[in-house]
Amino acid sequence: MQDRSVSRRSLLQAGAGLTAAFATDVGAAIAAPARRKGPPLLIAHRGASALRPEHTLAAYAKAIQDGADYVEPDLVATKDGVLVARHENNIAETSDVAARADFAARKTVKTIDGERQEGWFTEDFTFAELKTLRAKERLGAIRPESQSYDGAFQIVSMEEIADFVAAESAARGRTIGLIPEIKHSTYFAGIGLQQEQRLIDIIGKSAYLQRAPFAIQSFEVANLRALRGRIGAYPNIQLAQLIGDPAQMPADVQAAGNKRFYRDMLTPAGLSEIASYADYLAPHVRMIIPVDEDQRLTKPTGLVDAAHAAGLLVSIWTFRPENQFLAADFRSDKGVSARNEEGSIAEMQRYLATGVDAIFTDDPALGRRAIS
Repeated sequence: MQDRSVSRRSLLQAGAGLTAAFATDVGAAIAAPARRKGPPLLIAHRGASALRPEHTLAAYAKAIQDGADYVEPDLVATKDGVLVARHENNIAETSDVAARADFAARKTVKTIDGERQEGWFTEDFTFAELKTLRAKERLGAIRPESQSYDGAFQIVSMEEIADFVAAESAARGRTIGLIPEIKHSTYFAGIGLQQEQRLIDIIGKSAYLQRAPFAIQSFEVANLRALRGRIGAYPNIQLAQLIGDPAQMPADVQAAGNKRFYRDMLTPAGLSEIASYADYLAPHVRMIIPVDEDQRLTKPTGLVDAAHAAGLLVSIWTFRPENQFLAADFRSDKGVSARNEEGSIAEMQRYLATGVDAIFTDDPALGRRAIS
């Protein structure tokens, strides 16, 4: 998920707008709403990223140990077309590349989905070169346990993750799902590194991925529509439409010169359209229950019921256990960066009560306690 994809002001405005829209329109939708059977799914956001450097095998291992139903790799492409797990293609914050003198000349400035960024980018490295780097904690001292593992783990490919999860499944005697996010689809396609077919090819070579629970996510629309026509051979695969800042547009929509904002996708008509190609709606948690100007929770918007009525399941992102990420209702007095397990569990339970079908959390052990 994108940390910068939703602004506080947009969420405050969207919360009021969604509440008003769904107060009257939910009942006009289809009569057989979508609901998942059984308890909500627990999805490990980039692995157990509150405790281990994100998108490392250690983060996925900890997540599986702590009871995650799915692990989430964010996928970006290398120069030679390998899909690797990084939150962004800019690896300045999540690797030790800045300390590598041999790669100093590759520091550059690019515009990715309209955002100017300076750093080192995966598409400028071969997979073999990325393998010489080591992962580090993106949030630094906010997560000291994770930071203590800086330099311990490699950057890994989707194939390596698939084999690792399959091995963990065999060792633990339970099936573990994967829910990769395709990052910056239009950008990568524009530089000749189209990701979707590469992912389908990886699935086609893995017996485990062809039977395990598997969902593909994207903040863009066109790639999900195209994937709907390509995944027919794999009945285990679902698609999830991620929803970004309501005041912004999906990158592919903007690149095509169209004008359709994420907020337009959250109307009853927009949800019905999403249901024509996706299985899940995946909005930010504050689109389900917004916060006010004091960062306290207000009333649910009705988006969960509206999405269910349109035939969509709902997965929400992301719950984090530090005070600064919690609604003010649940913060402790230990300081903004303090870890707050009980507050995080209480916040997740408030959202689970709205009927969501899946939650993303940086700390699956706390998510499991909240669900249980």
